[in-house]
Amino acid sequence: MTLQNRVTPFGALVATPERGTLFGNRGGRFHDPDSRTLGTRRWASKRWICCRLDFKGRKRTVWGNGYTELFFHDEATALAAGHRPCFECRRHDAVAFGDAVQRAFGLDARPGADWLDARLHQERLTPVEERASIDPERRLPAGTVIASGGKPFVMHDGVAWPWIGFGWKDQPIGLELLRDIRLVTPPAMLGALDAGYRPPISIV
Repeated sequence: MTLQNRVTPFGALVATPERGTLFGNRGGRFHDPDSRTLGTRRWASKRWICCRLDFKGRKRTVWGNGYTELFFHDEATALAAGHRPCFECRRHDAVAFGDAVQRAFGLDARPGADWLDARLHQERLTPVEERASIDPERRLPAGTVIASGGKPFVMHDGVAWPWIGFGWKDQPIGLELLRDIRLVTPPAMLGALDAGYRPPISIV
């Protein structure tokens, strides 16, 4: 049974056989452990995180009685969907991300999980069509996800790479060729990218 637990850059949950490079959750369980299906909810709390696939040899039954496990193609996808690095299994990345957010917003100290989750929850729930429009002349940092014509693209090496199926495809296009470009990556995530945080991008 293919579970509806793969996350697109828009944050939607889809059923596809492709495997992810990272996994995470949305603050608890929102699936039915008996049928292993989803209802109408798409999160349990504001604590949306992105984790390593393996950590300290822990074994889990996916979509059992614990939290709802989700999988991502890469971290650029996870950030676009509103999932920050986990402070437990990805401590180094989480600290680097927090430091970047601190620099981006001129905060007095590195923000903790509660600050990040409260801010990100407001941002990621804004529909893509209502998010900021992007000038094609703007230089966007690597890992930024944008949308044009209802389709997501990730920025890398100064060009946009399209999301096809369940991954970024090796079919780059210049921003000047896209129309009505919208920012998908939440503003706080974009701030971290602008301040130097660099998520891995997997182009296939």
